[in-house]
Amino acid sequence: MHYRHAGMEQGKTPVVLLHGWPQTSHCWHRIIDKLSAERPVIAPDLRGYGLSDKPRAGYDKRTMAADVSELVAKLGFGQVSVVGHDRGGRVAHRWALDRPEQVARLAVLDIVPTREVWRRLDLGIATGYWHWFFHLQPDLPERLAGADVAAYLGYFFERWTYQRQGLDAAAIDEYVRAFSAPGALRAGFDDYRASFPDDAEADDADFDAGQRLTMPVLALWGSEGLPAKMPALEIWSEYANDVTGGPIEESGHFVAEEQPERLLARLHPFLRG
Repeated sequence: MHYRHAGMEQGKTPVVLLHGWPQTSHCWHRIIDKLSAERPVIAPDLRGYGLSDKPRAGYDKRTMAADVSELVAKLGFGQVSVVGHDRGGRVAHRWALDRPEQVARLAVLDIVPTREVWRRLDLGIATGYWHWFFHLQPDLPERLAGADVAAYLGYFFERWTYQRQGLDAAAIDEYVRAFSAPGALRAGFDDYRASFPDDAEADDADFDAGQRLTMPVLALWGSEGLPAKMPALEIWSEYANDVTGGPIEESGHFVAEEQPERLLARLHPFLRG
């Protein structure tokens, strides 16, 4: 597992940053140094992404969360705060459910719980999350997207940003390079394919058992992102005991790159507790 780190010499509770699709740990490049001025920061490439290994299995969120849990334990930390964006937010949610003693605080960026996406599915959600259904298909996404990785990823970088101008060219080049590596597209799509049955079964079992997030939760989303079209804070309150949050103005999906200063203004006080 590849990871970036900063501020490791400080004796404070670290924060772990978990990226989403179609990105890598590079997505935190505009905030990692400023976060590390106050605390250690660890930003891994999740299983199958970036420079981490791309095994053929283990893309259910329970296993991906265990990967990161074992990484921070290996680095000598017993408890961390976690910030998860997109797919990384779903890994973070599972990590906090499975190992609440290890996660002191949880921030989720531009998502609602996976279970709620399926439960609230209608034409509007299906239109916004169409790629979920495409990525679930076996073999076909790799074949079509692999013919022009830059064009496929570029579609999302353009349409998921505020006024379609949120990411810089160097960052896009980094993501295209990462997903052009052997096995990278397949691994990213396997992340989605793990939604059924593994992730769905685990999510339903926890909800039915009344298991909720017990640590403080901060839910933030881009004012122009998909969660902004749902009652995101109300939804998260059904899954956690202590939730605060709101929109990041003038941002689409990629809040850490589109509005780093506004995001930091919300993260710093939350992480300080």
